[in-house]
This record gives sequence, structure tokens and C-alpha cells, in this order.
Amino acid sequence: MNYYRHESAIIDDGAQIGDDSRVWHFAHVCGGAKIGEGVSLGQNVFVGNRVFIGDKCKVQNNVSVYDNVHLEEGVFCGPSMVFTNVYNPRSLIERKDEYRDTLIKKGATLGANCTIICGVTVGEFAFVGAGAVVNKDIPAYAMVVGVPGKQIGWMSEYGEKLELPVMGEAEVLCPNSGDRYILNGSLLKKYNSL
Repeated sequence: MNYYRHESAIIDDGAQIGDDSRVWHFAHVCGGAKIGEGVSLGQNVFVGNRVFIGDKCKVQNNVSVYDNVHLEEGVFCGPSMVFTNVYNPRSLIERKDEYRDTLIKKGATLGANCTIICGVTVGEFAFVGAGAVVNKDIPAYAMVVGVPGKQIGWMSEYGEKLELPVMGEAEVLCPNSGDRYILNGSLLKKYNSL
């Protein structure tokens, strides 16, 4: 075992947890979960069976990562944010065969208390503000806030708001990294600095 496990954590047989990961107080990792290297699972985190969590993800306190959720490398899940996996749940109707896949791409940030409705893709390095409700796909680098979630801008990979319109033709440099971002319509692409 090359990861840290608090004595109160429950890790079911079969769970795969990468080197240098940390599983904190009262967390529960189910046996089918696959967790990468350098991952932090905060207090009271639940990880389902059909879950993949990539390297260097941070899942903060009180987050449940349910079946059919896939987190790519470097995803940040803020405290008490919520994933779902059934679109129209009812206690009296079994819908385990209706789980919808949710994909959170590399480097995305999901703010505290936000909700990600199942079946969406959150693009690379997108930024979901605290308390937002995401019910549709989000493009790479988009900044989304509100209920329902609405794109209000763009974020750099460094985590800085970029001075760009939501749509149009423009380019800007990240003030911290110097990387160049070019907006083409409703898509933003990063070009490395020289």
C-alpha cells in the first residue's frame, strides 16, 4: 500500500488506489473504483464502484462520486458539490440500468456546493462557480455560474479570468503564464507562450 489511509476510512476489497494518494476521515471507496496517483479524497467522501478518478484530482469534504462518473487528471471537486447519475429518480422505481455517464475533463474546477446533472461533459479547464447547477455540456475553459448554469466568461489553465467576450473573435494572454488564448466563435483554444 503506497497511499495514506486514515484509520476511519473504509476501502473495499478490489479498489485500485494509486501511489501517493490520500484517503481521509470517514471516506468510503467501493471495490470497483479506480483512483489514480496523487489523489486526495477528503473527509466523508464516497466513491462508487463504476468510478474513475484520474491522477492529481482533489475531491474535497462531503462529496459523493457516484457510478458512471469519470474524472480526468487534475479535476478539483469543491466541498459538498453534488454529482447525480439518474436523471429522473424515484424511490419506488428501480433505474440502475438508466445511469447516465458524466465526464469531467482534465483540469476542470467544480466549485463548492455546485450540482452536476448526470449525462453532461465539462470541458478541459472549465470553471463551475460555487452553487451553480450544470445541466448541459460546458466547453473547455468556460466559466459557468448560476441556476441553471450560464457561461459568463473564460478562465485560463492557471485559473485566471480572461478578458474575452463569451462569443466572437479575439485573443488574449494569461497575465500569469503568458499563454495565448484565441477565441473563435464559441470555442477557446490555448497556444503555449514562446
